[in-house]
Amino acid sequence: MSFTHSFDPTSLREYDIRGIVGKTLHPEDAFAIGRTFGSIVARKGGRTVVIGYDGRLSSPSLEEALVKGALASGVEVVRVGCGPTPMLYFASVTLKADGAIMVTGSHNPPNYNGFKMMLSGKPFFGEQIKELGALSAAGDVVPEAAGTVRSIDIKDDYVARLVQDWDGGTRKLKVVWDNGNSVAGEVLAELVKKIPGEHTILNGEIDGTFPAHHPDPTVAKNLEQLIAKVGETHADIGIAFDGDADRIGVVDDKGQILWGDQILVILARDVLRDRPGATIIADVKASQVLFDEIAKAGGTPLMWRTGHSLIKSKMAETASPLAGEMSGHIFFADKWYGFDDALYAAVRLLGIVARLDVPLSTVRDALPETISTPELRFDCADTRKFAVIEEVAARLKDSGADVSLIDGVRVNTKDGWWLLRASNTQAVLVARAEGNTEAGLEHLKTALTEQLEKSGLAAPDFSGENAGH
Repeated sequence: MSFTHSFDPTSLREYDIRGIVGKTLHPEDAFAIGRTFGSIVARKGGRTVVIGYDGRLSSPSLEEALVKGALASGVEVVRVGCGPTPMLYFASVTLKADGAIMVTGSHNPPNYNGFKMMLSGKPFFGEQIKELGALSAAGDVVPEAAGTVRSIDIKDDYVARLVQDWDGGTRKLKVVWDNGNSVAGEVLAELVKKIPGEHTILNGEIDGTFPAHHPDPTVAKNLEQLIAKVGETHADIGIAFDGDADRIGVVDDKGQILWGDQILVILARDVLRDRPGATIIADVKASQVLFDEIAKAGGTPLMWRTGHSLIKSKMAETASPLAGEMSGHIFFADKWYGFDDALYAAVRLLGIVARLDVPLSTVRDALPETISTPELRFDCADTRKFAVIEEVAARLKDSGADVSLIDGVRVNTKDGWWLLRASNTQAVLVARAEGNTEAGLEHLKTALTEQLEKSGLAAPDFSGENAGH
């Protein structure tokens, strides 16, 4: 039976395949991904593809079509069922699978879904996703063959491995968890039985409609319920997950939010005690405070491009034991496998808090204060966004500015820094500025606005609250 399939072009993203269910993403797309990715694995001499899915209402039917497509390419499919994205990564590593596909919409609205992939234990992204689309459209797949399928339950093994690195002793912390109705629910319920302490779980039920709040812990509004419960129970810490549990949110005992870079400071100090001089990676959106604190703790800070696949690849290249992003992706290669896992990051962070002789808020409050804008996203056509960055970069270089071009433009001045980059996943530009003072932040916003206007774009809306950071 001949096979060809063209994807909606908006669904083929930099790091995954993603779309609106029933509009830009259908079961036929899932079958085509299985058929084409299975062919890529087979042509590399591989055999096994591990498949899992999240708690969204559309995920079971998409997973079923995905499995059928992979089986038609003659591979062995191992189904790990409904669970967190990092559990799929764990299965892929421990089973030494040749490929892995997770059906997940991550932190997107309930009507979205998508697919994250690994090939030969490495992220499958960028040009590889484009190639998959081209192979599918051309019908360039291996001849149809009957694969084999088996289902395994790896949850207990995953939980056992998570708690293996618990290093907080017997101190009983008071912890509030906001599962956010994410797919981590069942795993989390087992995990808390094995960590000392008094654990309260909010929104523990897996529910793809996300009735309590949107499953994105980087948005302060989504942490309000967690903050209230931490205050009510006088907890030591609060922890939240995104929809597929590969990103973490944290609040301290005072209910103050720790953003991704602040979480990474605390984790980095701990890792660097055992691994002095190690390279710690953070994305270009992170605070200068983070890079300074890594250096102070005896580490080698490395600023890198935003994107979980890009960070993972850089970690492998530099033998970095720890990396993180502002978005709450935390990657441990210290005792762990180098992939982003909010549950594992939580275990490591709780161990640190259990060993502290002061509250977590004391550690957070001791970090240098800066004043920053939220992450600002504004529309810019895909055909224009990268050209704007090139124009701004050229002008800045001509003016002799202190600028990093790792990912967009990040400009350092005496007042702080500002960033402008093109999103890899949407038709938007992303901006952020961090000042040492209120006046300094205003100077940075003015400089950013001037550059945008010179490229014919309106200034971003800075009206969102400044984040004390």
